Amino acid sequence: MNNFLFGCCLLFVTIGSIAQTKSEVIQQRMEFIAEEFETEEISLEDVFENLSYFYDHPLNLNSATQEELEQLLLLSDIQINELLVYREKVGPLKTIYELLEFQFWGSQTVEQILPFVNIAKAEPDKKKVSLSKMLKDIRSEAMFRWIRGVEEKAGYAPVTDQEKEESNSYYWGSPDRLYSRFRFRYKTNLSFGVTMEKDPGEQLFRATQPNGFDFYSAHLFYSGKKFVRKVAVGDYHFQMGQGLAFWSGYAFGKTADALLIRKNGRGLSPYASVDESRFLRGAATELGYKNWSLTVFASQKYVDGNITEIVDSLEGDAARLASSINLTGLHRTTAELARKRSLQETIFGSYLKYQTRSLQFGFGAVQQLYDAPLERDLRPYNQFEFSGKQLLNLSADYAYVYRNLNVFGEIARSSGTGAFAIIQGSTLAIDNRASVSVLYRNYAKDYHTFYSRGFGERSRTINEEGFFVGTKFNFNKAWSMNVYADIFKFPWLVFRIDKPSIGHEFLGQISYRPSNKIELYVRFREQSRMQNSRAYEGNIRPTEEVIQRNYRFNFNYKFTPELQWKTRVELVTVDRLSAPFENGFVMAQDLVFRPKRFPLDVSLRYALFDTDSFDTRLYLFESNLLNVFSIPAYFNEGSRYYIMLKYEYKKNIEIWLRYAAFIYANEAELGTGLEQITGSTRSEVGVQLRIRL
Repeated sequence: MNNFLFGCCLLFVTIGSIAQTKSEVIQQRMEFIAEEFETEEISLEDVFENLSYFYDHPLNLNSATQEELEQLLLLSDIQINELLVYREKVGPLKTIYELLEFQFWGSQTVEQILPFVNIAKAEPDKKKVSLSKMLKDIRSEAMFRWIRGVEEKAGYAPVTDQEKEESNSYYWGSPDRLYSRFRFRYKTNLSFGVTMEKDPGEQLFRATQPNGFDFYSAHLFYSGKKFVRKVAVGDYHFQMGQGLAFWSGYAFGKTADALLIRKNGRGLSPYASVDESRFLRGAATELGYKNWSLTVFASQKYVDGNITEIVDSLEGDAARLASSINLTGLHRTTAELARKRSLQETIFGSYLKYQTRSLQFGFGAVQQLYDAPLERDLRPYNQFEFSGKQLLNLSADYAYVYRNLNVFGEIARSSGTGAFAIIQGSTLAIDNRASVSVLYRNYAKDYHTFYSRGFGERSRTINEEGFFVGTKFNFNKAWSMNVYADIFKFPWLVFRIDKPSIGHEFLGQISYRPSNKIELYVRFREQSRMQNSRAYEGNIRPTEEVIQRNYRFNFNYKFTPELQWKTRVELVTVDRLSAPFENGFVMAQDLVFRPKRFPLDVSLRYALFDTDSFDTRLYLFESNLLNVFSIPAYFNEGSRYYIMLKYEYKKNIEIWLRYAAFIYANEAELGTGLEQITGSTRSEVGVQLRIRL
């Protein structure tokens, strides 16, 4: 009883701490997810859409399915299982306070999920909704976006069309990035949407793009609870198992949360992003009976291939070979346009799954076909890469939860070489204060798949073996700690490493949150990898260990519910034998102002940075326009600032304005080639409008 009363007190504090706006709550979650990526731009629209929907339509914990709870990306399998067992044995929750009595939850978990869930009476399945009622309750949304770099780049020089055709030194289109989206949704049951995008340098309704936008995407998606559980027509995602055999869309890698190692595939889901390559286009359905489900899917689309025509000198026949597949989706120059939609990709497969509250296993088969064989330019590091026109992947996966233990795994095999990829992991929750996770993976050097998201050091599920162990401690409501260590090796050569190599990564983070006003954490990360030496004689390049260490201090303080101050300081060092010791530094100050009496949000950042080279670059997540996610690289010496305004009119119309700039010290030119800018400033401006009805 005393624990319950104490928990109630904690919860009252917690409820006060989440008196935040929707954008703030989701922004915090997206920043955490995005931090694992070290790239200029990432595609996380699907994750954002999911969290945004649950914020606007909180998930009822008394009727939420296991799949819906997994889609929150906030609960472990052990926590989900505990909630489902409680509902089976005790009945529905009567108050949110009961969650604090759960053995494996705790106040921090409750605080995380509160913006996205509620406690309500579990309603029985409703009768069939009439078409007129469904059409009446459909919610529609229109979004328009324009982003443009302010400074003129070399590739946009005013030259004739003939010069653009004869040279790849110029872009055909304007530097405008244009985006439009229309979407209609009825709860989670029905979704229809159309997305259009033009990248900078691409034309719009001109000679090279007579049909308007460079990229179009459309989807029609249905989700139900009867025999036909899901239907997708048009563009869609499919995820199965642990991502070894097939997975499109986002998936967790190594994050600061050492327990997020198991992937919970969503199966079929609508596609509404602008990644022009990693999605499926066709039709799919999921059929279900009791605890069984069967998903069948088919996709056919064109991708950008580097195609070579080889003519038989005797017969005179021409054969097409693809040396690689380009995933950028950029069609700005004559060479990029020549690659556009040059390779046809066909994918079809099926996935049979059995799922209960505590047990899940599945069997998948995916066939991938191309209309021209892939034959890479042979290099020592890529001699085991896929070649040919077709690839078959078979996989079996499982997951089992028993009380405080969760074990899971997958084994996959690719055709041709018959190579395997294996992953096996487990998580043990000692109580709501301490948990530990372990994971082993082994991906053969000749295992092949084009769509994969297996846990690992590299982005591809190939040529890697490793062992990961992580722990998470919640000492009390204020203090917590995450620690993980990952030891890995590459059995064969990889790019820039001319022999089999080993490496390790270690991360430790201590967080302190004594109240809803103050939150800080300190983090240390060490990464050790082998690379080719930069100093050598002769034709043999020795390898050497490259050690990178990052030290971060992050502090958030709320002066008032409307005004928030954020500070981040990060140092990085790089140590290797063949080059001088290098370091880098960045300090960023953010100010977020969200007044209650006026619907205007203001986000400001000013940052100073100084790094010895690009090797000591640092990445910082930035607030941006809705559904735009960027983590720019800070390198050399200079400053970075941005200002973003968001205005909301009657909750139906939202307008964003953003200006951001890098100002470099002692630089007369920025970038190289077509992206070269004369001067020391690189900036961009963006405007976005969203209308919801």
